[in-house]
Amino acid sequence: MLTKIYITKKIRYIVLSIILFSINLLHADTSVYKYRKYPHVKKFYKEITPIAIKISKQYNLPAASLLAIAGLESGYGRGYVCQITGNIMSLGAFKGDPELPALTLPYSKTAKKILFDKNEIKKYTDLEYKKRHKSLKKDYRPLKYAGTVHNLTLLKYNKKLRYHAHYTCLNDFATKWICKKSNKKVFKNAKVWLETLVARNSKNILFNMDANNKFIEKIGGMKNSFNYRKSWPTKVKQVMKKAGLVELVDNIENKHMNFDEAWEQK
Repeated sequence: MLTKIYITKKIRYIVLSIILFSINLLHADTSVYKYRKYPHVKKFYKEITPIAIKISKQYNLPAASLLAIAGLESGYGRGYVCQITGNIMSLGAFKGDPELPALTLPYSKTAKKILFDKNEIKKYTDLEYKKRHKSLKKDYRPLKYAGTVHNLTLLKYNKKLRYHAHYTCLNDFATKWICKKSNKKVFKNAKVWLETLVARNSKNILFNMDANNKFIEKIGGMKNSFNYRKSWPTKVKQVMKKAGLVELVDNIENKHMNFDEAWEQK
């Protein structure tokens, strides 16, 4: 009798497990582009994708790579330095460029981030203030505020100025970093390779996954490159793949979809 009861309970357990597994499978995220489920990722790319495509066509740079690098370097626009300066590529300042000075800013454990906006700061009580080192990155705010501690939220609330900062940042990447006049061999060689690639094919090659992957490998993961860490190219390519950035720009540029239509493609 006890054996019969045990078997019955075991069968019920197995059936319940199968049902729960089926429910979880039904609701699982089956999208190939797993990063597209995050609203902040969509918001970030919706703002900068038109800029990246424009820069791509003008200077023969792969747009999806620009988007992936910007996403990784800026935390999809959520890093405090990026939000203040508009420097979505984390570009170092050249001589004479304004840099964000040292700031004393609070960190909230609840928000899990460094806060610089007074409207946000007053919402939290678990604040730990700390002096943040001077940033060596270029500050893309208007000259009146660039390189100062004033009006830190200017770009956050001014979409027009934010667009201009992002455009200038990506334009700098194309004209001051990945260019033939660069004093870094890695960047110069990458530019020559891109120009040759486009000449042999067409600008449409810039929307090719293989071309984007090779470009990322050519400019990072080694000494005297954009980022010397060996893991950097892998991380950038992962962003590009999981956000579907090659497909995104291809759908917009070649299939003439608007951003929302292209983003919803699974």
